[in-house]
Amino acid sequence: MDIKETILEIGRKARQASRAMAKLDTQSKNACLSAMADTLEKYSSLIIAANAIDMKEAETSGLSAAMLDRLMLDEKRVNDMANAIRTLVILDDPAGRVLSSKTRPNGLVIQKVSVPIGVVGIIYESRPNVTSDAATLCIKAGNACILRGGKEALNSNLAIAKALMEGGKAAGLPENAMQVIPITDREAIKHLVQMDQYLDVIVPRGGHQLIEMILDNSRVPIIKHAHGVCHIYVDESADLEEAVQIAVNAKCQRPGVCNAMETLLVHKNVAAAFLPKVGAEYLTRHVEMRGDEATRALIPTAITATREDWSTEYLDYILSIRVVDDLDSAIDHIAEYGSGHSDAILTNDTAHAERFLNEVNSAAVYLNASTRFTDGGEFGLGAEIGISTDKLHARGPMGLEELNTYKYVIRGNGQIR
Repeated sequence: MDIKETILEIGRKARQASRAMAKLDTQSKNACLSAMADTLEKYSSLIIAANAIDMKEAETSGLSAAMLDRLMLDEKRVNDMANAIRTLVILDDPAGRVLSSKTRPNGLVIQKVSVPIGVVGIIYESRPNVTSDAATLCIKAGNACILRGGKEALNSNLAIAKALMEGGKAAGLPENAMQVIPITDREAIKHLVQMDQYLDVIVPRGGHQLIEMILDNSRVPIIKHAHGVCHIYVDESADLEEAVQIAVNAKCQRPGVCNAMETLLVHKNVAAAFLPKVGAEYLTRHVEMRGDEATRALIPTAITATREDWSTEYLDYILSIRVVDDLDSAIDHIAEYGSGHSDAILTNDTAHAERFLNEVNSAAVYLNASTRFTDGGEFGLGAEIGISTDKLHARGPMGLEELNTYKYVIRGNGQIR
């Protein structure tokens, strides 16, 4: 197999499909999505069987428990994917909306109209549900998509894609509107990101190594969905009982995802009252705690945190903890070590809350809530392509609106300049 030619052919087909996708009306797209959701459930047992193969290989290769959880599919998770598609059906179609309109003194009517991006490439690792979420979001927004998942989920991704494509085709989905690259060799990614004649944007989500490789090689515009070094800061006026619950949820509810907390910051005035309580909760959940000197004095089981720990996305039952002098110190820490993903303050001080929300320049900032809510479904977007840590074109959960761009439509009646 010539990898370059294979990728180019996928690109050519996607470009043709994108033109057909742009012509579909909302009713046609919704019919395709409904059929895809039904077919996904119909083939649930086959998808779970394919996933079992991936799980067995991942366990043999020594994948961590948190990463295995990202990979695993069961009947509930397949049903959740199908229901996420049905949520998209009832959401407004972003394509074709008039974003602004003005009439010039010469009579020209100038409208700014949302339109599909065209061909969207999504490169991702581990989580097979991304195959369904990304493809169906692109379809609802009127785009063609090329998906390249990680080798650890290849069987799962192909099974999901087969079900989706069968359902979509039966309902009139244009051929090649959704394509999955079956090649696990990373050479395929290098050819994909060079394919600017067919691909309009690349959305990479995965580990630091993958993102860096794409940034080094791409000729296609990139919207990064990079690592999530998420923080929670427990201010001196926080409700400490509530803070324990939030901090445990943010770390332990699902540690292998990008919106899980990786660093806990605690005001020095409440550290003695708070850290032993939350530390005891973490111990029962087998969380390895890495702390500064003040933290280790209050949680004897904590090991020494290094400078590298403050900027590490563990995606596991590991947590960095630091005692800070005040709000300014917490904000400074996040500015230096954070990734711009999701950060929270727990406080009952209104002034401190507003300062944190205004001064921490992350894609999502929270007051008195877990960072685990940074998610397309939780934000009412149906699902998301990923969580963008960039500041341009899209930021935070990237849903339907972010999968459109715009063009100007100008109507005249003979005007010349």
